Amino acid sequence: MKSTNSLWYLTLQKFKKNKTGLISLVYIILCGFVALFCYVLAPDNSSSANQMNIEIHSKSPGFSSEFIQVPNQNTSNESSWISTLLYGKKINYTEIPILSYEIQKEHIEVKKYDGTFKSFDLKQFGSSPENYIKKKNFFLGTDKFGRDLWSRILVGTRISFSIGFIAVFISLLIGIPIGALAGYFGGKIDAFIMWMINITWSIPTLLLVIAITLTLGKGFWQVFIAVGLTMWVEVARIVRGQVITVKQQQYIEAAKALGYSNLRIIFKHILPNILAPVIVISAANFAAAILIESGLSFLGIGAQPPTPSWGAIIKNHYNYIILGKPFLALAPGIAIMSLVMAFMLLGNSLRDALDVKS
Repeated sequence: MKSTNSLWYLTLQKFKKNKTGLISLVYIILCGFVALFCYVLAPDNSSSANQMNIEIHSKSPGFSSEFIQVPNQNTSNESSWISTLLYGKKINYTEIPILSYEIQKEHIEVKKYDGTFKSFDLKQFGSSPENYIKKKNFFLGTDKFGRDLWSRILVGTRISFSIGFIAVFISLLIGIPIGALAGYFGGKIDAFIMWMINITWSIPTLLLVIAITLTLGKGFWQVFIAVGLTMWVEVARIVRGQVITVKQQQYIEAAKALGYSNLRIIFKHILPNILAPVIVISAANFAAAILIESGLSFLGIGAQPPTPSWGAIIKNHYNYIILGKPFLALAPGIAIMSLVMAFMLLGNSLRDALDVKS
């Protein structure tokens, strides 16, 4: 069997030997799977996992309780599986935590979690009211609004992954062409672009993101765009430096002698040969985007309620750390730390694997 000695084949073989990189990649893929199917995996698959029951707020991990699901009078059509996958399931009932219940002739009497009693007409439940009594377990307990914390964290994974992909995509879309033009043409074009890069670079990233977010308005997509518009600078600097080095190679001179256009030389001969550092910086930017979004959500200008965001969950519960229930803030904190660390370790592994000198 003929063996190949291409750079990408050798890179893949080196990467396979790096256990840290492989574990990080598997964890990232797992988080991506969770982000895509969060509403399928979450115990609370309502939109934004936002079923509130104040009676059971701030319960410890492993808490369980019985619930009665009272059908609403004006029930809408069931949501499609695509709608459920993207936005969660439409809930056509009111869920009430109970301690016990008793079925009588014409009504069912329940003892609510707060100790009060309430009766419901049996006609609301059809012929089998027992089917509307469910027992729910809360793996990570409940937040201060009585929502399932585990479900909120699972759905929040989608926010972190989405902002990472969109922000990195925007940064590559802007940074690669600008950096390539600056490095290839040089002169006044390079001086102008570097002036613009240095001005943007001198502004603290978080302050720039806040300014852009406040200009565009608070919201889900506004944060994605704002973060992406601040990350192109690093990509442009990396690409510019690599293009300056590569354009001096003999095969670039040969391409110019053959009469190839500048755009063809840049996009077909130079950029494919500088992908390695771009891949590494993209992994680092992915981690940075997650941290920035979490910080914005903590400040209240990121994803808006009831959309679950790891930063917003920490904001709502950080004071519980000194109130004897630190898990409410530590759980999303660990989620942020683990995903950011996975991307940073993956970036380090890719850097080692793509290093031709080794």
